Amino acid sequence: MKSFERLVLAHLKDITGHHLDPLQFAYRANRSVDDAVNMGLHYILQHLDHPGTYARILFVDFSSAFNTIVPELLSSKLSQLSVSPATCQWITSFLTDRKQQVRLGEITSETRSLSIGAPQGCVLSPLLFSLYTNDCTSKNSAVKLLKFADDTTVIGLIQDGDESAYRQEVERLVLWCSQHNLELNTLKTVEMTVDFRRHPSTLPPPHHVRQPCVNCEDHSTTISQDLKWETNINSILKKTQQKMYFLRQLGKYSLPQELLIQFYTAVIESVLCSSITVWYGAATKQDRSRLQRTVRAAERIIGAPLPSIQDLYLSRTRKRAGKIITDPSHPGHRLFDLLPSGRRYRSLQTRTTRHRNSFFPLAISLLNS
Repeated sequence: MKSFERLVLAHLKDITGHHLDPLQFAYRANRSVDDAVNMGLHYILQHLDHPGTYARILFVDFSSAFNTIVPELLSSKLSQLSVSPATCQWITSFLTDRKQQVRLGEITSETRSLSIGAPQGCVLSPLLFSLYTNDCTSKNSAVKLLKFADDTTVIGLIQDGDESAYRQEVERLVLWCSQHNLELNTLKTVEMTVDFRRHPSTLPPPHHVRQPCVNCEDHSTTISQDLKWETNINSILKKTQQKMYFLRQLGKYSLPQELLIQFYTAVIESVLCSSITVWYGAATKQDRSRLQRTVRAAERIIGAPLPSIQDLYLSRTRKRAGKIITDPSHPGHRLFDLLPSGRRYRSLQTRTTRHRNSFFPLAISLLNS
């Protein structure tokens, strides 16, 4: 069955690829969690460069999102995306009248038939959910709606205290969810306000939000209200210290150096570099030193030099920027604008250090150096 699903998946991607919302970052070639966070931060930091501005960020959580897809609604959306009637009928058949049982120990429940939702673990489910939510977009340029599968972030770019567009888009999202059988999890839906004005005064959050947050986790990256990265780096260092114990234990048993390096790269370096293109450029000198101390500790255990955090950041930033440049459908592609000479990229206009130290301005600077 999964082999056949892969054939249908390739067929659907060919038909619908150019119709997909550019701000949907999940399950697409040359898209990643880092892209979603970097793009959201770019919108916020670019906006905050202007006086009298602030941003409201709504992190939306859905309850059992994949289990709520209505096949009839999905079929209608697929038809609008030029998918053939035969394929739409097959997908509807694939999603309806599915048999399910629950087994607990030696006890098995009666068989029930389900005709709603996309089964988790299937090849087609992620793309079907993306297509189901494809028309859930913002109609106002001052509000950005970023999606990573069922993780949705609404960014309101507020000017002169006018929040009407942001609140209207939040209401539109809530209405869209009610029309598409999606339920907002109000206990986990949180909002953060980023405001660097001298005398900030903002309205209370929308009534769908229980309470505002100061540090919010966005795709495993902790974003603080002041857009500083100490909390996120503390979390990374805590995880790496736990894993360093195992490296020390392996070192005591005199494992070959090559195996120790492989273990470090797979288990420790991967954590140290988690979303590094998002936060390292704006990290303080003190935090960078703390990260590098972990690398030096690993070098002493292994007895061999390891790539520095700085080098890893630079190489990954250049690689990520190169892939965005070659993909015109990427929402960040337009930010890499070649000068008439064709040898250098036009630098982004930045008025604040926090904007200058974010991914896109730094990536352009690296490519030009």
